[in-house]
Amino acid sequence: MFSPSQQLSKMMVDKAPPSQVTLAYGLFLFGAIAIYHFVAQGEFSSVMTMSVVFQCLSFALLCLKSSSQGSVAGISARSLALELMALGCRLSSTTLLDGYLPVDASGDFVFQAVDVCSLLMVIWLLYTTLVTKKSTYQEEHDTLPVIPMAMGCFVLACLLHADMNDRPLFDALWMTGLFAGVVSVLPQLWLLSRSSGVITACTSHYIAMMAVSRFLSGIFMWEARHDLTCDPWVEGVNHAVPAILGAHAIHLVLLADFGFYYVKAIVNQGLDCQITMPQYAEIV
Repeated sequence: MFSPSQQLSKMMVDKAPPSQVTLAYGLFLFGAIAIYHFVAQGEFSSVMTMSVVFQCLSFALLCLKSSSQGSVAGISARSLALELMALGCRLSSTTLLDGYLPVDASGDFVFQAVDVCSLLMVIWLLYTTLVTKKSTYQEEHDTLPVIPMAMGCFVLACLLHADMNDRPLFDALWMTGLFAGVVSVLPQLWLLSRSSGVITACTSHYIAMMAVSRFLSGIFMWEARHDLTCDPWVEGVNHAVPAILGAHAIHLVLLADFGFYYVKAIVNQGLDCQITMPQYAEIV
């Protein structure tokens, strides 16, 4: 437990330069617009590519936090491990097969390239958190068990996957990636609830961009729901559609409370915002 003076000092250190955050947003927004207009030619399916672009932005903001502040406080290694699993499972499908790729030109290379960038950043963040800057890692608060989550994601994926790849293993791996990405937010929220209850700027932007990514992915899946097929367990019941849409909905519900305070903080403080979650502060 930090003293008031220590908390104030820590909050000052944890503020990333707002110009760097603004630059990161600007670069990724410019890239997203360029991909939409010049690669995807404005096709609706590029919403899926926009989804992975915003996910990549979320990890870039965490890298910015770590490099600019010299600290990984507030970052959950267990959450990153689940993200690594999610990206690996998704790439195992999208680099070999096209069942879950955008049908526009962005699905030929850009989609996978952005995911590879995200994967590399997550690996770097894990190494930074567990090795180079371990002294600032809040390991005593990052205690939510993730192995049962990972196993549960795989088992559920084996039962509920679609058949867009027409390869059961790769269909299950893609679905595992989706489920793992959804539950990956839980260790991050758990760590925040067990520490100061204060979410610093880059960490809050990271969580928010993950929500934006999931929202965009959900929009695409909702529009494509009639095209999603599976090998049904019950005749006439397409279990893949509610599984996929339900996963997106659960992720957004988990972040709904955070979203309210995030928007409020952005309006009042701008991009260099810090959020104090009341329910988290009460726990501490």
